[in-house]
Amino acid sequence: MNRNDDKTNAPESSVFEDQNVTGHESQSPSSQQDSPAVMANRVAELESQMATLRNDYLRALADAQNVQVRADRRIKQNTKYAVATFVKDLITVADNLGRALQHVPSHARSHDDLLNGLATGVEMTETSLLTLMERNGLHRLEAIDQPFDPNLHQAVQEIENKDVPNGTVLQVLQDGYILYDRLVRPAMVAVSRGGPKRQVSSQQESPLAQTTEESVADQDSLY
Repeated sequence: MNRNDDKTNAPESSVFEDQNVTGHESQSPSSQQDSPAVMANRVAELESQMATLRNDYLRALADAQNVQVRADRRIKQNTKYAVATFVKDLITVADNLGRALQHVPSHARSHDDLLNGLATGVEMTETSLLTLMERNGLHRLEAIDQPFDPNLHQAVQEIENKDVPNGTVLQVLQDGYILYDRLVRPAMVAVSRGGPKRQVSSQQESPLAQTTEESVADQDSLY
């Protein structure tokens, strides 16, 4: 009886095994058909992540370059204007030399060789000093007959003059100086009044205003 049962059950187990094998074989083509789509989605996802990382890297690189450029400019400006305090003291020496020459009239020099030699030495000293100052970026402002510019001049007196346009610099009471493109001291001037109205040209601009615009343009170019 047991033997018959074994014979009877044997075909049934083999049938199930055949069905399992057949089922696995039928699922294999379906999984093989889905794999290209899965791979394509995975590739697209990785490409998107790579693009995001690349944009983040380029943005960080640009920020680092901007910081470096601004730091270099700041160091250059600090070095450029580090002598500003010393320059102000140097200007005082130039003023004193100029005042000394103003107090020596030309007719007195012509009648006194000793005084003339002393004045000539002061003139040479003043010339050497001004040359040295210009060589190092310190320039005296040319204010006579120039239109009054509040960025460069300090008006302390008005002179009635109907022959020149109103607001023209007629006298310089104290010279003004510029260190490269930065005003160190404005010129103390006397300006005209009572004359015709000055025609302001759109092309006339203060050197300091032009420098400010160029500086702003350089900063905008960093971004």
